[in-house]
Amino acid sequence: MMAAPLSEGYLLGSDFMGRDILSRLVMGIQAYFLPGLLAISISLSGGVVLGILSGYRGGRVETIITYFTNLVDSFPRLVLILLVVAAFKPDIYYIMVVMGITGIPTVATAIANKVRFLAQKNFIEAAIALGLRTRVIILKHILWYNCRALLIIHGTLGMGEAILLETSLSYLGFGVQEPVSSWGNMVQAGANYFLQGNFWPATAPALAILFTILGFNLLGDGLNNILEDRRGR
Repeated sequence: MMAAPLSEGYLLGSDFMGRDILSRLVMGIQAYFLPGLLAISISLSGGVVLGILSGYRGGRVETIITYFTNLVDSFPRLVLILLVVAAFKPDIYYIMVVMGITGIPTVATAIANKVRFLAQKNFIEAAIALGLRTRVIILKHILWYNCRALLIIHGTLGMGEAILLETSLSYLGFGVQEPVSSWGNMVQAGANYFLQGNFWPATAPALAILFTILGFNLLGDGLNNILEDRRGR
């Protein structure tokens, strides 16, 4: 018997197995948080390295990296994920590794364009003339001072995308598997009872997905505004 929201001991009600929905929502955070961080780490680190090499070195290195990023970008992400699921098993970490790798071209292109733009500025020429080491120019003057807002935006948007991908695949049965809680498989299980008037098992995780993705997007936008304001002062 499913308990309605605000019942005694069940703030958001219970599902068809009598499990507390609020507790499962909290436990469902671990289904996307660490895997999402893995995907973001892969895409940001790989994108930064390739973007710096492409934008700062140029020449043949830029050509090779451009070919590589175009090759990775040409494969549909969903098809690659389904191939990985078929070859191994429905594991969320395998899926997030694929997401991280396929996210590298976007970050690499953005960083490379930023580096090419900054390379024409006087402060880079001055830093080279003063004899600063290349790694100091790249890490401090390019990445830290001028690219951190860009990386934060990609990171927060990437986390929102990771949540959406994880919940979508879990809803379809390719992501986190029962009895482990995930917002996606909670929506899928609750959808079977929606037309019976028991809307809360599907509505609660669906709203959690909506507001969490919206929150990450607003967080990235807010941090970007703060960092840009500090740079302008």
